Amino acid sequence: MTKNIEARHYDVIVAPVVTEKATLASEHNKVLFKVAAKATKPQIKEAIEKLFDVKVKSVNTLVRKGKTKVFRGNLGSQSNTKRAIVTLEEGHRIDVTTGL
Repeated sequence: MTKNIEARHYDVIVAPVVTEKATLASEHNKVLFKVAAKATKPQIKEAIEKLFDVKVKSVNTLVRKGKTKVFRGNLGSQSNTKRAIVTLEEGHRIDVTTGL
């Protein structure tokens, strides 16, 4: 039964976001993740707490709209991605540079 619950958490959290802006946010105890499009804030909070063994203070989400790009004369579009900004309680940290 626990494998099924753990698999569900891995379906909610897709990948960490490692950008310059995300690195600056980590100084303020915030971590950015790409999450499933249908994931809710309580699901994201539960998944982060179970997978990383930390206490989550708050979760903010945003949907990054996909851009339209031209590649070799062909018009294409990137898909929309949902991101979560997770604020951790004082004293808790997540190092996204190491594997899970």
